Amino acid sequence: ATTRRVTKRSDAIPESTLIGTSAAMSELRRMIEAVAHVDATVLVTGETGSGKEVVAREIHKYSARNNANFVAVNCAAIPENLLESELFGHERGAFTGAVATKKGKFAVAHGGSILLDEIGEMPISIQPKLLRVLQDSMIEAVGATRSHEVNVRVIAATNRKLEEMSEQGTFRSD
Repeated sequence: ATTRRVTKRSDAIPESTLIGTSAAMSELRRMIEAVAHVDATVLVTGETGSGKEVVAREIHKYSARNNANFVAVNCAAIPENLLESELFGHERGAFTGAVATKKGKFAVAHGGSILLDEIGEMPISIQPKLLRVLQDSMIEAVGATRSHEVNVRVIAATNRKLEEMSEQGTFRSD
């Protein structure tokens, strides 16, 4: 009889989706691998179409969270009046049309990673709730009466200059 070793996904080295051998690509791979092993919030910057989501997926893939969900949210593609509900969920009856309780993207990503793509487009009115997630790991659904803890790594991406936006008052400095 032959014995076959079965490897779990966490034992296998994931294959990179990054293509290229230039010095810049080698440096990018090094930075991804370094940050992936540290369970910290990450900001990926770059021009539109430069592969920020690919980088975020690589960070998740090489992290200890790689067996849990990776949830990507394009903050610019969701209307302002729906973004809070999409991110944090809502309770039944919280607003017109909320006929059932819905989990938000943070709850779906629990244990894994969430990409907040185009974070610079997030309305300033929602940013305090994001800050609460970053500082306290707590979320509160729209219409909820209490918060609950969420274990999620936040990866944000933008093509905007957040420091300048902060100085202009259109993005919170904290």
